Amino acid sequence: MKAIVFGGSGFVGSHVVDVLFEQGYDVVIFDKKPSPYLRDGMKMVVGDILDEEAVCDTVNGADYVYNFAGIADLDAASASPIASIELNIRGTCNILEACVRYGVKRLIFASSFYVNSDKGGFYRCSKQAAEIYIEEYNRRYGQAYTVLRYGSLYGQRSDESNGVHRMLKSALEHGKIHFRGTGNETREYIDVLDAAELSVQILDKKYENKYITLTGHNIFQVRNLFLIIQEIIGKDIDIIYEEADSNIHYDMTPYTFKPQCSLKLVGECYRDIGQGLTECLREIQSDMYNSRNGE
Repeated sequence: MKAIVFGGSGFVGSHVVDVLFEQGYDVVIFDKKPSPYLRDGMKMVVGDILDEEAVCDTVNGADYVYNFAGIADLDAASASPIASIELNIRGTCNILEACVRYGVKRLIFASSFYVNSDKGGFYRCSKQAAEIYIEEYNRRYGQAYTVLRYGSLYGQRSDESNGVHRMLKSALEHGKIHFRGTGNETREYIDVLDAAELSVQILDKKYENKYITLTGHNIFQVRNLFLIIQEIIGKDIDIIYEEADSNIHYDMTPYTFKPQCSLKLVGECYRDIGQGLTECLREIQSDMYNSRNGE
């Protein structure tokens, strides 16, 4: 079986690539930048999802296509609404066209918890629109899909666009964390490794043409996450609360608008958040050391 992973060099996509590869899939990564996690036996295509010809050439012969490409950061999308339209909507439609043309068994689309909400700004708008196009391609052309609505992800290979990564790095570098909000906000954090495993599990036929929500097992108040980080690091951390942008980020739940109901999928075994944060901190600390020493 052949799987194409658009955006496979990134945070979530690269972990999904690993799981697919380890399960015996012939994996092709398509991304604007070469993957630093490429293994022998994987194929890398450097390209842009707005390049229709490159997308079609890559999809030809694929059984499954994952789309993690596009703008994944809420603040970046809010600052660049036109770019979010181009990448998250038009880019998705380019991939859909290629899937229909070459008879792909299923498209797996990386969406967001925020599509259930009136929060999330232009990021949410672009993901909702992409989901509607996916539904219409299914109705008109029979293109099978699975939409994965990811919750609050954290873990290894994240970068500054990830909220938990920013918190951990700031705590290590400066002994402080800036947070836009009161700390009473709740999140269901999920380790990216757990999310990646579930993202491949859904290739089972029973998840075809379904909407799946992927979040963590436990609901955390954000201020309690700060306490966990402080205990792991082993020193006091200044928590600086700033005024939140209430039009983008939700407080307790994103459920204010439901374009399409989804099933919530969680694994039987999952990674404890303390373990996940420790692994994250180790990676960030290593990157900081290598940066200081010019490696």
